[in-house]
Amino acid sequence: MENLFSEGLSLMIFGMGFVFVFLTLLVYTTRGMSNLVAKYAPDAAPAAAKPKPAAKPAAAAAGNNDELVAVITAAVHKFRS
Repeated sequence: MENLFSEGLSLMIFGMGFVFVFLTLLVYTTRGMSNLVAKYAPDAAPAAAKPKPAAKPAAAAAGNNDELVAVITAAVHKFRS
């Protein structure tokens, strides 16, 4: 029983060590690739700014709210029935 326990313990330590080394290597590899891409890839041209839509009058927004409330009420009523 002692031998089985020590083998399990050594296997656990080996496995955890392997995962730690692999993840550390993965982090450094990812950082290195990121640095290479940032160094050699050209910067993307900034996208053209979209014009903002004109603000709606307060009366139109209030009417739109009433319609939204009616749609939500109908959906809740349909769900409950």
